[in-house]
Amino acid sequence: MATARPGWSRRAQYGLFFSFLAVIAGIIVGLVLLVVSLVAPDEFGRLRGAALDVTGPVASALHEVTETAHGLVTGADDYWDAVSQNGELKRERKAMLRRMVEAKAIYQENLQLKAALQLRQQTHDAIAAGRIVGSSFNSPRRFAIFSAGGRDGVRVGMPVRSPDGLVGRIIDVGELASRILLVSDRTSIVPARLLRNGIPVIAQGNGDGTVEVRPLEVGRNPFRPGDLIISSGTGGLYPPLVPVARVARLKGDEAIAIPLADPATTSFAIVEPPFEPTAMAAEGQSSTTAP
Repeated sequence: MATARPGWSRRAQYGLFFSFLAVIAGIIVGLVLLVVSLVAPDEFGRLRGAALDVTGPVASALHEVTETAHGLVTGADDYWDAVSQNGELKRERKAMLRRMVEAKAIYQENLQLKAALQLRQQTHDAIAAGRIVGSSFNSPRRFAIFSAGGRDGVRVGMPVRSPDGLVGRIIDVGELASRILLVSDRTSIVPARLLRNGIPVIAQGNGDGTVEVRPLEVGRNPFRPGDLIISSGTGGLYPPLVPVARVARLKGDEAIAIPLADPATTSFAIVEPPFEPTAMAAEGQSSTTAP
């Protein structure tokens, strides 16, 4: 019993048949064009021109599509290259900023070190030189830690100064470090005078980073904003002519001044002997009897 052929075989046969017809038609058209080119070259030229008129717009459109696709791919590549270059530039800028900050910090530290060395050379009787490695900020008591102690010859009552001015005095001494009572502490009192006219004054800390300056003569205010306060040497503890503070504003008969030696920005300092030896003995006795 015969069976029917599947549909896909019939479609394949139709496809082969039409393909054969297309090949034959192409051969016939090619032969006709060949004969026309040999018999009537002018007519063949016109046919070629007509063919160009037909295929020209199609080729132009295909070229535009190709160029557009190429431009999109190239633009995407350029965009990603620009993004990567921008990220690299940002990273280089951050690294450069870090190096600038480090260089500035090193430069400032070198300036302070040079100033401390000059101060050490000018002060022939300096006991020890070191760093201020810490200080109190949030407490009304103002202290600083100094990186030199009893092994270096530091004793209680010795004044401490930096290239900017008077820092304070030693109140506690260890073998390797010591504690400084800053001039801005409430219990710190420095006999001083105005540099402008030599009027004697008293500089006492307020416990908030400032110094209150009072004249010995009551009834008039001799201060002006910007006046420089220097130590007078009275009392024998602090040496004379050491800058202490600068007047910031007036307050009744008194003035509020800012210490010139800020422990937050001061790195190096030196310890000097008291202006008079008896002052150190009195200071040591008062430190042992104080609570």
